[in-house]
Amino acid sequence: MLVAAAVCPCPPLLVPGVAAGAAPELDAARTACSDALAVLAASRPDRLVVVGPAAGEGLERYPAGTAGGFRGFGVPLDVTLGEGPGGDRPLPAPLAVGAWLLARAGWAAAPVEGLAVGEGLPAGACAAAGRETAAGDGRLALLVLGDGSACRSLKAPGYFDERAAAFDERAARALGAADPDALMALDEGLARELKAAGRAPWQVLAGAADGAGLAGRLLYEDAPYGVGYAVAAWS
Repeated sequence: MLVAAAVCPCPPLLVPGVAAGAAPELDAARTACSDALAVLAASRPDRLVVVGPAAGEGLERYPAGTAGGFRGFGVPLDVTLGEGPGGDRPLPAPLAVGAWLLARAGWAAAPVEGLAVGEGLPAGACAAAGRETAAGDGRLALLVLGDGSACRSLKAPGYFDERAAAFDERAARALGAADPDALMALDEGLARELKAAGRAPWQVLAGAADGAGLAGRLLYEDAPYGVGYAVAAWS
């Protein structure tokens, strides 16, 4: 049963060593992520699943202790997804960001595992994965990682698209209201055109939260670097 969720963006720039001189620009986002993780810890979960985007259309699970890091971004920083024997495959970058957020928060509230969701996975399959994840024994918490559109400015990774702000507003409103139906209504095709990597993880959350009756709070919403970032807490 899902008892709490934290929704955070997942740019490697959240890690100060990666952002270097630009690190202060995301201080507010880091603070909001810490606040959302505190909600997870307060929910007394039996297990935590970190959900984030990945390339492709499939699902990949990562056991506790799986390693990742930021050497591909020129920073000799390694992380692990909680404590455990780990697996053979390294964490995708979004899950590595999640592992860094948990380490920064001193997470010790529950065992951790990871779920990477292909950005092309259809909405129904995302929701089914969420329901399957929530159907396990005990109290489940989710750390859901994903960015909004990457088209909010001329210098954004996807250039400017006039539809991007409205898409991000709908997503942020749904996340702040803990509204699974509104998350499921996000358009897959539009999300793909706007390079919104959070669509699939958010819809996994929607499936997991179906019938859970959680309330939500939007803790942060902005578009630095032309990319939509939102932080929310559900409990």
